[in-house]
Amino acid sequence: MTDPFTETLIAFLPNLRRFALSLTQRADAADDLVQITAERALAGRHGYDPAIRMEAWLFRILRNAFIDQTRRDRVRGHSVDIHDMPEAAVIDGAAVTETALMLGAAQSALDRLPDDQRQVMLLVCVEELSYAEAAAILGIPVGTVMSRLSRARLAVAKTLGIS
Repeated sequence: MTDPFTETLIAFLPNLRRFALSLTQRADAADDLVQITAERALAGRHGYDPAIRMEAWLFRILRNAFIDQTRRDRVRGHSVDIHDMPEAAVIDGAAVTETALMLGAAQSALDRLPDDQRQVMLLVCVEELSYAEAAAILGIPVGTVMSRLSRARLAVAKTLGIS
């Protein structure tokens, strides 16, 4: 039992792949695009009008799939094949967890500082302002900025168990 629709679709696969390669410039992406096209054609075969050449219908499906994929990729951002960047595949779960816990503890220690010390710490250590700039923003002498920053650093280090 042969299905003329499926046979015609299979016969046009090389043509679809050539067109997909011209659009994507990558063999793997072209293969994915041809697969999407075949899936959509098979799913939408009831909507196919035999008065239209099947080849033109398939090319239109492929082109629309390419446009959909391009739009989706634009929103998703640039992706890199794991084989092109093997160092990206190495994830040390323990280090990631330890870093997250340390950052949480540092944020908690920072939150517990008195307002005057926290403001100085944020301006100098996070925003990377000079002592003079922080002093001008807060309207205090530079010596006071240095003193508050010293006390803030010692308090955070003590809370985190750093000597």
